[in-house]
Amino acid sequence: MRILIVHNYYQHPGGEDTVVSQEHRLLAETADVDVLTFRNRRGWRGLVQTALSPWNFWAVRSLAKTIRQFKPDIIHIHNLHYAIGPLAVRLAKRMGVPVVMTLHNYRLLCPSATLFHESRPFTDSITAAFPWRAVAKGVHSNSVIKTFWLAATNWLHRVAGTWEMVDRYIALTPFAKELVLSSSLGIDEAHIAVKPNFLFAPEVRRGAREDFFLFVGRLSEEKGVRVLLEAFAEDGSELMIAGDGPLKEVVARYAASHPNIHYVGSLAREEVAVLLSRCTALVFPSIWYEGMPMTIIEAFAASTAVISSNLGAMPSMVLDGKNGLLFQAGSAEALRVCIRRWRSLDVPRKDGLGAAARQDFEDKYSAKTNKALLMDIYHSVLRESSQAAR
Repeated sequence: MRILIVHNYYQHPGGEDTVVSQEHRLLAETADVDVLTFRNRRGWRGLVQTALSPWNFWAVRSLAKTIRQFKPDIIHIHNLHYAIGPLAVRLAKRMGVPVVMTLHNYRLLCPSATLFHESRPFTDSITAAFPWRAVAKGVHSNSVIKTFWLAATNWLHRVAGTWEMVDRYIALTPFAKELVLSSSLGIDEAHIAVKPNFLFAPEVRRGAREDFFLFVGRLSEEKGVRVLLEAFAEDGSELMIAGDGPLKEVVARYAASHPNIHYVGSLAREEVAVLLSRCTALVFPSIWYEGMPMTIIEAFAASTAVISSNLGAMPSMVLDGKNGLLFQAGSAEALRVCIRRWRSLDVPRKDGLGAAARQDFEDKYSAKTNKALLMDIYHSVLRESSQAAR
């Protein structure tokens, strides 16, 4: 099978880029894979990319050239925003190549892409014919103009039928799939498959568990960092925080005034893997509708149970009392109760939750499992395309 992966990089590296890299590596084991990438630029170049995003003829010229040279059986799109644009879908269909698209975020449902604004979930756009409230609030980059342009681009291609040309959307969780089906996007259920992200399990030398909790991630509002800090400041349990972001100074101040909170900065993936194998549990207090948190998958790979907020995709990954514990999203008191609940468990019980987390990794998030799911999606799309051509 010849697979063309199409991806647009944001200005700052993110989880989507990691997924693209890993899927490329995974598919290249048995298939002929090519990758066409673009990158969002700063300054006037970025302004031009944004302006062209509704109908970017320059980007699709590159795609057309690659299709003619590589002759893919299928195209897998990960991100179109801004430097490529939705016109890529129409070009692929015109050239007779089936298209699969992974929904890494909620951009097709709302210009925010996160369904999060002003420190809380924002879901007004999901069923709106046009997201005027999102535009008025400037949910994308705090800009009314940018929000309107993105909303108009998605709306234009909805009216033109572009989004219906995608042969199969990949939602990362059943929760994300239900959001799409309940939206005004109008995508048929048969055109949405569910396939989670995955991880090539790191080789970690496992030692004895230590009595500290771990947070790993972006230090930002939507990640529930303030909830995390408030909970542990009152509880007194040992907490190690790894990451960077706009709340870095807030975290540093808490660490300076609370001896049980330790901020270790941004760490390499290998260093994070070691901490995950040593901590008593990972704490994941996110207050937005996460797509598919790689940090939880990394914890499961390390046989580490997760204490998570019960919002969005997380309850479908973290099962209370099975591979971790759940608490009410946004509540520091609920997190404190959950911490005490965890500390009341004996060592065999904690080890059992960790073992179940590792089993979930093998069953749902391993490379082997993920490859089988992805190839099944490709083969299904190719069969349908072949039948339609007859």
